[in-house]
Amino acid sequence: MSWSFPIGRLFGSQLRVHATFFLLLAFIGASTWSESGPEAALWTVVFVLLLFACVVAHEFGHALMARRFGIRTPDITLLPIGGLARLERMPEKPGQEILVALAGPAVNVVIWLILTLVLSAPTETEQLTGTAISPSTLPAQLATLNLVLAIFNLIPAFPMDGGRVLRAVLTLFTDRVRATRIAAGAGQMVAFLMAATGFMSGNLMLVLIAGFIFFAASGESADVAMRDVARKLMARDAMITEYEVLRPDDLISLAATTLIRTTQHEFPVLDMQGHLAGFLTREALFHAMAEGASDTRVGNVMQSVPSATLTDGLEMILERLGTGPAVAVLDREGYLLGYITRENVGELMVIANARR
Repeated sequence: MSWSFPIGRLFGSQLRVHATFFLLLAFIGASTWSESGPEAALWTVVFVLLLFACVVAHEFGHALMARRFGIRTPDITLLPIGGLARLERMPEKPGQEILVALAGPAVNVVIWLILTLVLSAPTETEQLTGTAISPSTLPAQLATLNLVLAIFNLIPAFPMDGGRVLRAVLTLFTDRVRATRIAAGAGQMVAFLMAATGFMSGNLMLVLIAGFIFFAASGESADVAMRDVARKLMARDAMITEYEVLRPDDLISLAATTLIRTTQHEFPVLDMQGHLAGFLTREALFHAMAEGASDTRVGNVMQSVPSATLTDGLEMILERLGTGPAVAVLDREGYLLGYITRENVGELMVIANARR
């Protein structure tokens, strides 16, 4: 995810933090400081950090359960509105998807139990509902918010965990695409209600969360529909076969000229034997030009990409694309036959859906 950076690895997954998370911390700290002083600001920031630690634990609940079914989680990103565990794929067996979905809220319930029962966090009403945070009230407020997180995530609507449970149950009676569409529609309805509540109460954070829910729900529905079409297609159906290539020894200035006179956003780089050496992306080219490195060789800034064969399924291609610019389609001798990008896969899906 752009604007995020890694801070370490835990249980085999890279933990990343989005830059805007620190803006949220600064805003909360400054607002509390101006209203209640530096001590209150300190404890409020500590509370937010502890709360987001619980959010990270929630996401690792999903990741560790998914690992039991052979599904890796490359990274977990901490955002201002929560956490995002990027699983390689969601399990399509209903029982497995339900277990993965429920693992996150289960972690929050365990944290709530530990804080309330083991650590004997106080539960007086004024400590649970008051806005001021202090060392004496922090355990109770943190316990309460963990319970709130668990309940909120169990709402049967995408992209909440309850939406995934709903989708898994619906797939017992209908196909996965329709089940996802129903769960996503429920998510968009929840987002609309949250946005209306946020506007009426003046709570902009609630409006922001509603927007995230709305677009995440529609994105999930579109992704599942796309993968359903992709199951019926192969790499040869989607690959670009007309393109210009570069050589590792070509200058960035030559690549810039090629970029201007073509419509390509990425360029295969072939060695003297005609084998694929890597890909030069438009972003890498722009960065090199901005650094004044127009006389740099293409081979110094190109990047490697995954490969595929003509008969590989398009669903597999989508997984290999990951965060890279393209997937190269090679023959048995390793010569480039074409390549596939997200953009041309999207165009293929539009055409395939229209034909259906």
